[in-house]
Amino acid sequence: MTTISDDDIMRTIPWSEIAGPLVAAEDAVARLDERLARSPVRDGFIERFHFHDAAAVLWLEGELVHVEDLVLHDAHMDIRTPTHELTRAHAVLRSRRQISGNPPDWALGQEGIRRLTGRVAAPAENGPKGEGALSPEPDPEEPIEANEPDPLAEELAAIDAVLARSSAVLEGAAVERPPRPRAAPERDPLIYDPEWDERARLEDWRRSLDRVSALPPVLAGAMLWDAWEAASPLQHQPWLGTLLVAAALRQRRKTTVHLFALNTGLRVVARDRRRHRDRTTRLLAFLEAVAEAAALGIKEHDRLAMAREQMLRRTRKRRSNSKLPRLIEFVLSRPLVSSAMIEKELKVTARGALNLIGELGLREITGRGRYRAWGIV
Repeated sequence: MTTISDDDIMRTIPWSEIAGPLVAAEDAVARLDERLARSPVRDGFIERFHFHDAAAVLWLEGELVHVEDLVLHDAHMDIRTPTHELTRAHAVLRSRRQISGNPPDWALGQEGIRRLTGRVAAPAENGPKGEGALSPEPDPEEPIEANEPDPLAEELAAIDAVLARSSAVLEGAAVERPPRPRAAPERDPLIYDPEWDERARLEDWRRSLDRVSALPPVLAGAMLWDAWEAASPLQHQPWLGTLLVAAALRQRRKTTVHLFALNTGLRVVARDRRRHRDRTTRLLAFLEAVAEAAALGIKEHDRLAMAREQMLRRTRKRRSNSKLPRLIEFVLSRPLVSSAMIEKELKVTARGALNLIGELGLREITGRGRYRAWGIV
């Protein structure tokens, strides 16, 4: 496989066309991250955009998943049987939380890729110290010496020997036997293309991280996104590429307090531009998506900050042990809440949850008599 040098990448970038949009996208991302760094609604904003970005992933794939259904499914309070699309959106949601909750370098490392893709790492060749190595297991056929012919003594000796070997394995002492390789599970050819080498494609994409390391963070993200779209490393997890690009922005310290919601911006850009044959058009579409996602984030942040101030005014004359402040933080962290979710979070009764909702002045957004839900104005 032919490798591309850093000089080749720098020469093939159409700087005259993308310089302006690149500066605008870099500035928008930095402005959003800086605003969140000092914001009292940062945690709620981050949790909300996990939901919005997960729903946007399915929208980009041509499936409609309502954010409200995703919130209820995440709280294990579905009002109907979850669809396949909803479960996939929830998988995206879990992956975003996993990336956001780990160090910036985790998602793009071997362990992070293994966990996010659900693949079992191959055993190390040089012993159990290598990554993906399996701990040595005691040999069940190994004879156990017994000093007495008493059957009870033999059983006790066998138990002692097993405990001794287990302790040795836990302490790292039993390294004389090589680890036993774990056979990879066979994949159904009706579901997976046997000629689709996901491992090789994924490793080739990960090598792109080094090839674009000299580029500005957002432009490097654009190149990584374009490389993922062209290679399609994973057959059944194509959505993971945008999350890894967002993780790359976090690894490069372009975003320091949140995981960028790239899919919320990509859904605004026309598919013809995102899938255009010309690479420059695709890069410009990505930069526009970044700017749109950052602008949407800033607008949502300002709305949440204003709503928080309005709701806090209702708590000024409340007792110090009032549950309204906790309800405010919970409402800010979800696009919608139900009375059952409030009961579970605040440990109150159904009547108490409805009373708190009325005191806070939340807006009823479902328009139903049953399975009602509320959100901020």
